[in-house]
Amino acid sequence: MHLPTQALLIIAHGSRDPRHAATVTALTERVRSLRPGLRVETAYLDFDLPTVPQLLHRWHREGVRRVIALPLLLSRAFHAKSDIPAVLDEESARWPALTVRQAGVLGPDPLLTEALTRRLHEAGQSPAAHASTGVVLASAGTSDPEAIAVIAEIAREWRRTAGWCAVRPAFASASLPRTADAIRALRADGVRRVVVAPYVIAPGFLPDRITAGAREAGADLLAPVLGDAPELAALALRRFDAARTGHLALLSA
Repeated sequence: MHLPTQALLIIAHGSRDPRHAATVTALTERVRSLRPGLRVETAYLDFDLPTVPQLLHRWHREGVRRVIALPLLLSRAFHAKSDIPAVLDEESARWPALTVRQAGVLGPDPLLTEALTRRLHEAGQSPAAHASTGVVLASAGTSDPEAIAVIAEIAREWRRTAGWCAVRPAFASASLPRTADAIRALRADGVRRVVVAPYVIAPGFLPDRITAGAREAGADLLAPVLGDAPELAALALRRFDAARTGHLALLSA
């Protein structure tokens, strides 16, 4: 069987929680279904298999020569700036026949807020009640100032485009406020209906913290994680195409 010489490598963080890999697998399959003929596989930075070096080694043996590496991340923080470039540089040096480009992270993008809105609607939020509803945009968390500022801007823009009463960012780790505190702050501002939208892709330890915070503070509704949302799959291919046409720096020639 002839194997494609170009491939999309989706790089996920990995987790001890088996729900994480199951969700990433479902999203990868959705991406693959949208682009028949494109080789799409997932590798992990930690906990799950295959690792990035393992997959690139196998691809090298199988004749893959061009790889677009997509960080399965919603913001450009430590993993996108440090961990992933480091492992890709190391493996590119080891396999000089491979040309590797790192694509941009998924966020920010209007498709993501569309997915967040749809998840809230699927969980029971009425579109007609946006103007009287405050939203906690709950992310996993980061200490990177650039990423924190981006999350705040996403919250402001989502409030404007979707017509929410208010949108407050919250973090499960590294930064404040926590989900429960953001819910309480909205209540203190007079918002009667407060819902929580997890700005995370897959279940795991930190998303479970978001769930616990929503329950602790009595959120009126909690949306599921983004998971294998069709918007994420479309966005992954958009990032792939941008990297493939040379819009991002070449890591290895």
